[in-house]
Amino acid sequence: MSTDRITLKGLRARGRHGVLPAERELGQEFVVDATLFLDLAPAAAADDLTLTVHYGELAQALVKVVEGEPVELIETLAQRLADVCLADDRVRAAEISVHKPAAPIPLPFDDVIVTIQRSRP
Repeated sequence: MSTDRITLKGLRARGRHGVLPAERELGQEFVVDATLFLDLAPAAAADDLTLTVHYGELAQALVKVVEGEPVELIETLAQRLADVCLADDRVRAAEISVHKPAAPIPLPFDDVIVTIQRSRP
């Protein structure tokens, strides 16, 4: 895996993911961290945006997934987000963390986070 990476941290979007009916009905904020592993040398050498991942476009694509079709598990949401990242052939691997700070837990807590790593075969 390349040690070069692009990280998008703290991307916020509202989604209706969860097992409970209230989560589906009311929705809540989700926070996404995405790290893409790829070779950044070609883009750096040429100073050319077309040779790397455009993180603004990536952010929009990830938000579209969070705001899109609801799923019960944030594990499933994380997989869908990883699939978006790996759709670019230059990306060798991706690490996705989905934060659910308003998870329905009746105890004091800071955050619930699911993190997955996916790579090309």
